[in-house]
Amino acid sequence: MYPYKYQNQDFADSVQLKEVTGSYLRYVVNFPAAHQLPYPEPNAVHGEYYRPVGSSHFPLAILIHGMGDLNVVPCRVMARSLAKKGIASFILYLVYHSIRMPKDMKNRFPALTSEEWFETYRTSVIEIRQIVDWAKDMTEINTDKIAVVGTSVGGILSSIAMGIDKRIKAGVFIITGGNWEVMTWHSKSRTARTNHNCTREECHLIHTEHYPRYMAEIAEKGIENVTPVKSCFLTDPITFAAGLRNRHVFMINARWDQIVPRQCSVDLWQASGNPPILWLPATHLTIYLWYPLILQRVRSYLAGVFNMKNTP
Repeated sequence: MYPYKYQNQDFADSVQLKEVTGSYLRYVVNFPAAHQLPYPEPNAVHGEYYRPVGSSHFPLAILIHGMGDLNVVPCRVMARSLAKKGIASFILYLVYHSIRMPKDMKNRFPALTSEEWFETYRTSVIEIRQIVDWAKDMTEINTDKIAVVGTSVGGILSSIAMGIDKRIKAGVFIITGGNWEVMTWHSKSRTARTNHNCTREECHLIHTEHYPRYMAEIAEKGIENVTPVKSCFLTDPITFAAGLRNRHVFMINARWDQIVPRQCSVDLWQASGNPPILWLPATHLTIYLWYPLILQRVRSYLAGVFNMKNTP
């Protein structure tokens, strides 16, 4: 069972210009989702593309928001900031956003079934990879310089996508972690335990006995040739973290995060090969008080990775 395979889609007429400023052009982008859900609303990928004004051959940062509509706002702030430094951005509206979530799911959210949660992760990771495909048709983008920047659940999805897709050259993961057992039972977010279909004792047994065995089989046979005992193994970033080692990864975490426990962030950091990490004195929500610093650090990190001169 390997859920992240997909077939390329047609991106014709997917871009419409919506705004022109002195530093960027903003486009609305729509194209068919490669992985179709059993509702019409999520099956069209929706996003915003910020193209810097000036010469072409820009790096591209794919920005993935956290849970809830308001979490798109920081992505827009970051896109404008990156555009001023010559980095293009694509903001993906996840299936959790109200413009894509079906009415039935909205009425029950976050009380989705485990199967529904799995499918939302599956389609989101595939859509991040589709954006890389889409970028090939945009002649002004340097497809050798593509990064992903994800926050909270967006960071989880981004780390999985980068772990399996070598075309993504850099990743910045903000208030993010792995290890579903700890995330499920120690997070203060009720979403983590909603419709979790095993008890705490069962979950512990699965993650202490079956998960290590699964990871060993992956190392021996390859992930596409191993069937997990639980589908949640395929949505845990640690499963794919070996694909992040010795690559350009930067983590930014909150020291007192009550949603993503510190252990989850440390576990992902260690599994990814101990990349650079910044701990800020904040909680999951108050991290945004540090957003000016986060913008500066993300901008500087991507500029360094992509050898962009004179970019503070």
